[in-house]
Amino acid sequence: MKISTQFDAGAVTVIDVENPADIRLQLRPDNASDFAQWFYFRLQGAAYQNCVMHFENAASAAYPAGWEDYQAVASYDRQNWFRVPTRYENGVLTIEHTPLSNSVYYAYFEPYSYEQHLNLLGDAQGSGLCQIDDLGSTVEGRDINLLTIGNQAASDLKVWVTARQHPGETMAEWFVEGLLARLLDPQDPTARALLDQATFYIVPNMNPDGSVRGNLRTNAAGANLNREWQNPTVARSPEVYYVREKMLETGVDLFLDIHGDETIPFVFVAGTEGVPSYNGRIAELETRFKNAFAAASPDFQDEHGYAKDAPGQANMTMATAWVGEQFKCLAYTLEMPFKDNDNLPDDDFGWNGQRSLRLGEAALSAILSVLPQLR
Repeated sequence: MKISTQFDAGAVTVIDVENPADIRLQLRPDNASDFAQWFYFRLQGAAYQNCVMHFENAASAAYPAGWEDYQAVASYDRQNWFRVPTRYENGVLTIEHTPLSNSVYYAYFEPYSYEQHLNLLGDAQGSGLCQIDDLGSTVEGRDINLLTIGNQAASDLKVWVTARQHPGETMAEWFVEGLLARLLDPQDPTARALLDQATFYIVPNMNPDGSVRGNLRTNAAGANLNREWQNPTVARSPEVYYVREKMLETGVDLFLDIHGDETIPFVFVAGTEGVPSYNGRIAELETRFKNAFAAASPDFQDEHGYAKDAPGQANMTMATAWVGEQFKCLAYTLEMPFKDNDNLPDDDFGWNGQRSLRLGEAALSAILSVLPQLR
């Protein structure tokens, strides 16, 4: 048997792979930080053998509560992913699966590769409705690309969407893929109505370096990008620095920052209640957005989520708080689960790329509902 990780986002540490009934592994931390939870590896030579894979350091993961009721994903072709039996006991995460082929992949969540990212950019540009701009380079020299969709008229509302500040949260780029597909569909009436009034600025992947490296939360310099928004630097967090500069140039009327949550098995949003400028107008926009989102997608709910910040207690280094305060606009962090959505569970697939994609499509209906009130 053989375990390998020398591919885009591959990550695991192998201790012992001699006995299929006792494969010993460890989570590999991000390249320049201690965050560990993402894994993605290929197992070969184990067809029709009952493989029991133990992550011996799972208790030291960034979010150990994320292992409760969690099921890993597997695929033979890296296109069709399904859940496999997984348990967490005494600090050890165990995957038990009998592969039906000699080559099988296991991952923390359905991956979204850098090649998929580049294809997404190409497909968007090919629509004829989208302009691609290069804002700058990451720590390791990868492109920070912005998609601009709309007339770019001065009177247009400015809608910003960023995704994958935390690279292991691959569901965020699946979400963007769905949002883009609908927004770029000339036959979709919601898309047409949106682009009559707004220009969209979309960063599908804020953290290309961390994505390729198989990091959970940080870029190549070890920066958690969603804690860099108050004072980003070109040396440590160029991804945030260049996106923030572009926002200051264009302005922002609505901001969505797309993420995944390791622990909470629901789709939810977190707003800007704790920023100094939060007021009744923003609160009313938040309610309108959430009601429209729930009507557009039964996967969305507003009962479970993060505790709201007390007035004046927001963490201003986070994107949603900084943008919401800087532009006095509606700003939301949107979270999707790594596990399943407990409101609409799916035993075979859990929460996955396709469900994230559909949620991205539905988000446009919520955006349309608040557009007339944004200014």
